[in-house]
Amino acid sequence: MAAVVLAAALFVSTPATADPREASPTDPTCRIGGKPAVLVSIAGLKNGSGKVRVQAYGPGGGNFLAKGGWAGRVDVPLNGRRAVDVCLPLPAVGNYAVTVRHDANANRKSDWNDGAGFSRNPQLSLTSKPTFGETAVRVGHAPTRLRVVMNYRRGLSVGPVG
Repeated sequence: MAAVVLAAALFVSTPATADPREASPTDPTCRIGGKPAVLVSIAGLKNGSGKVRVQAYGPGGGNFLAKGGWAGRVDVPLNGRRAVDVCLPLPAVGNYAVTVRHDANANRKSDWNDGAGFSRNPQLSLTSKPTFGETAVRVGHAPTRLRVVMNYRRGLSVGPVG
């Protein structure tokens, strides 16, 4: 019995290891500069509810859109904002594709009312995904500025709101 209590105490008191690829919404990298990062200006949000998740894939396209294949990500609550700038530090210089997902009800699932966007703003459809080449941007030793326009399902098509 004592061994079970000790094991339970160790399990409860041991902090979970955070994924080092995940950044804080208040990360100062884009303000300070000197390191690889993207500063993503997200426009065209349908509403200010929920949160946005910004993820970068790379350097290179080998893991593009693969589950867990992202190089960095950050979740940012919208708190009523319909446009937001998000800084995402990256591990190295190279070519990256950036994805943005608006989880409108913050349920951590992809729903029909959620939105999506990609770096370089390719045209989206319900039946295909853009390629790494269509979305990749070069990231150097200073923050790279990107503007991503969000897209939402509209009947049988996908496009910006408005």
